[in-house]
Amino acid sequence: MGNNAVEMLLKLQGVDYQLIELERSKDYLPDMITTLEAGIRQAESELAGSRDQLEATRLDNKRLELRVREKSSELERLQKQMLVIKTNKEYDALAREIEHATAEISASEEGILQALESIETLEKQIGERQTRLDEVKSTNGVQLESIRGEINSVGDKIRIKEDERHNIIVRLDEAMVATYERVRKGKGGGAVVFVRNKACTGCHKTLPPQLIQEIRRGERIITCDSCGRILFWAEEG
Repeated sequence: MGNNAVEMLLKLQGVDYQLIELERSKDYLPDMITTLEAGIRQAESELAGSRDQLEATRLDNKRLELRVREKSSELERLQKQMLVIKTNKEYDALAREIEHATAEISASEEGILQALESIETLEKQIGERQTRLDEVKSTNGVQLESIRGEINSVGDKIRIKEDERHNIIVRLDEAMVATYERVRKGKGGGAVVFVRNKACTGCHKTLPPQLIQEIRRGERIITCDSCGRILFWAEEG
């Protein structure tokens, strides 16, 4: 019994830790998938936003170019009219129209220059964001595939560990298993702990020399008087 039994309890504890982690993975693995998928969607959204902005800027540019052509034709017509006017009143009115048309052409041409600059900037941005999207899809895609495969295998892994747990328990004394389960539930895990530096590593209470000798001999299961954990001797180097 003794140390062999405690060693089996240690194995049982290791299996329980693995089962806890597998159960936790049911929650955090889907969260990881959500985060990775969100990263891809964000990169796609940024790229789509740049493309929409580029399309809108190109349409604005075409509108301004059309405006320049229209106003240029109007200006040409007005300038021809200047050659045939007969009164000062007509001259002043026509001069105001020419000034207005000229100002509109100038403003539209300035707008065209700004639009062309924006188009160049957006085309560069789209290239960068496309590269970024490709990288995110590649990196996140590999992780997503791995995580989805892990999720699919969690159930099988849990069943394997539960079988392993059962095979250990059937080889142990029922009272010992009951003690282990009681301590494990009460302490949230860590039912079996090592003795190091003459103290329980669970609660760090110093143990009496006589108790330490008993633990070293391993003739029976010994629990810590302070925290109730099952004590196991660790060879100190």
